[in-house]
Amino acid sequence: MASVIQTLKEDWSLSASVAGFLAVLISYAGPLIIFFQAAQAAQVSDAMMASWIWGISIGAAVSGIYLSIRYKAPIITAWSAPGTALLVTVFPEMSINEAISAYILSAVVIFLVGATGSFDKILRWIPSGIAAGMMAGILFQFGLELFVATNTMPFIVFSMLGCYLFAKRFSPRYTMLWVLLCGVTLSVLLGRINPVDMDLAITIPTIIWPEWTWNATFNLAIPLILVSLTGQFLPGMAILNLSGYDTPAKPIVSVASLASLAVACVGGITIVLAAITAALCTGKDAHELQEKRYIAGVANGIFYLLGGLFAGSIVMVFSLLPKELVAALAGLALIGAIATNITIAMKDDEQRDAALITFLATASGMSFLGLSSVFWGIVIGMVAHYVLNKKRLLSFT
Repeated sequence: MASVIQTLKEDWSLSASVAGFLAVLISYAGPLIIFFQAAQAAQVSDAMMASWIWGISIGAAVSGIYLSIRYKAPIITAWSAPGTALLVTVFPEMSINEAISAYILSAVVIFLVGATGSFDKILRWIPSGIAAGMMAGILFQFGLELFVATNTMPFIVFSMLGCYLFAKRFSPRYTMLWVLLCGVTLSVLLGRINPVDMDLAITIPTIIWPEWTWNATFNLAIPLILVSLTGQFLPGMAILNLSGYDTPAKPIVSVASLASLAVACVGGITIVLAAITAALCTGKDAHELQEKRYIAGVANGIFYLLGGLFAGSIVMVFSLLPKELVAALAGLALIGAIATNITIAMKDDEQRDAALITFLATASGMSFLGLSSVFWGIVIGMVAHYVLNKKRLLSFT
């Protein structure tokens, strides 16, 4: 333990800490809104909502810190954003107790997928160009939102863009820190900070007993398993692999699912490998040295830990920032990741067309048979790859 702490002290950096903080900021200011919508649909109390946030934050914190230190990689875990969106559709027809049983069942099934190594086998079938096209498609909308935000906050957003360019030129390691300070300072001076009543208090989670039903199994558990594996673990592993980390999926999927099981009964939905926010922590903006970017994963977990402990109050801090500022932060922070994935997707002549099709399908936001554009982007892209690539096609005939 002493050696681990010493190594963390030696490797710790401000840029990695900022990357970890931004990942938490964007998660709380974005996907957490879906959680609030689900809670409103379920008509739960404020104490119950705080318990839900406690569960997803602590689950993500513990699993992310452990995995990042264990494998020396910026492994960012979070709650399933598309899974949370499912909750909005099932409440109030489904009870909270039924939802908890679905969380438990999905955690067990995902653990079995991870523990048997099945997920690693799936990943080996996906060419790097297709994976990069998928990731570019996912991140594309975040890049667009940067400029969409100028419709309502042009001065602040353009100032942040200008700050990004100059900081990238003269202080690249701390680019996002300067951009964050610029955006917050201008928001305060121009009176764009949202009024929020703050009341700091430690959150006490509430135990919710599961109630198994076929309704919960078919309408929540099975869709939750599918969207978690295809919409979170798949692109999350693609981000890690494309960033030069060869960590196998088996321990990541297994640990995340065990964390899911641990927090299920306090309302914590499935813990998964992050995709969007992971891109903030795996690039050079987190640290010039690839082997020291794991600190961003540890910092991310620490900020989640703080958010969980003060779930009923500290999360309100994120409500202070205007949504346009958060959109601009995300868009600017992900420019490097978008560029990297587009470059990889277009690099190989044999994969280029299929990678472009993957990118377009993923970026479209399509939904078919209840499955997201991320899933269909991979499926359509893989079909295109094997049809267009003669060598691949001949191997199946």
